[in-house]
Amino acid sequence: MSKTVTVEVGLGDRAYDILIGSGLIARAGETISARLPGTRVAIVTDENVAASHLEALKSGLESGGVAVAATIALPAGEKTKGFAFLQEVVDAVLGARLERRDAVVALGGGVIGDLAGFAAGIVRRGMDFVQIPTSLLAQVDSSVGGKTGINSARGKNLIGVFHQPKLVLADSGVLDTLPIREFRAGYAELAKYGLIDRPDFFAWLEKNWREVFEGGDARIEAIAEACRAKADVVARDEFETGDRALLNLGHTFGHALEAATAYDGARLVHGEGVAIGMVLAHRFSARLNLASPDDAVRVEAHLKAVGLPTRIADIPGEMPGADKLLDYITQDKKVSRGALTFILTRGIGQSFIAKDVPSSEVLAFLRDSLG
Repeated sequence: MSKTVTVEVGLGDRAYDILIGSGLIARAGETISARLPGTRVAIVTDENVAASHLEALKSGLESGGVAVAATIALPAGEKTKGFAFLQEVVDAVLGARLERRDAVVALGGGVIGDLAGFAAGIVRRGMDFVQIPTSLLAQVDSSVGGKTGINSARGKNLIGVFHQPKLVLADSGVLDTLPIREFRAGYAELAKYGLIDRPDFFAWLEKNWREVFEGGDARIEAIAEACRAKADVVARDEFETGDRALLNLGHTFGHALEAATAYDGARLVHGEGVAIGMVLAHRFSARLNLASPDDAVRVEAHLKAVGLPTRIADIPGEMPGADKLLDYITQDKKVSRGALTFILTRGIGQSFIAKDVPSSEVLAFLRDSLG
């Protein structure tokens, strides 16, 4: 049996554990009841995940003494992160007569985690919440740190609250059923932690990425290291007023590319946007003479080796011009007198927050990148 690793998110009296290992869904009931005795739960999931894992979770909960009061299975995909499905979840939780100390359990990827967490944060002014992420991206990123929310027609993740879970169960075994494209997309977020401030981790991934894809202890250790990295940042800056913005490496460009494809997952999924965005951030840093062009080459080579897109031209279909992409970027991030905030880098593992990037420089770079 594979090992189970525990990573603590240190937030004082709101601290919680991330458990990483295989078979955690089957033991979910005993794990949750030990931390939240007497709790009843509503499970929020999507139809794809439900087909593979819902019955196993219900069995694991009930055998551990946790009553399932409601199950809400929503359509899969980014378009579910909107007001209509938020209302459906809230109504179902209230209809099941769950109380404030009962829990909403999110079983799914980032879309379900964000939506269910937001619902838990607003029902009865805040219910308990457990994350059971079923995608690699969600296990290493969106399930940790308490950022929840939905999308607006005006942009991604613009409506939401900070609401920390009570527990995260990252069952590495469920990733075996993940389509390879989704696993690769999550891997982009794994690599991100090395590029932010853990150069040794990035080098380890360059050597060991095949074993991470295959599963076993290498996968568990990679997920755990990513969770340690995120937990450290969240403990320092829970509400993203400072260092936590570093976690947006690649996301400013990536979110703009997602918006440009109208969040069409057939063309581009979030982790792919982040992969292209991280390459763009390193190339832009080199253009500004902040970092060596060799670093951008190294980042692109690794992401390409694992099968990720690394250039805007890799996105199928027509893309808008540089001016429209810049419009999406200015919607995503705060603009102050024509200057933008970006996460840039001085090299592998040396990312920093740049608050005074001229939009004219970004526009020129985008024009070259689209050429």
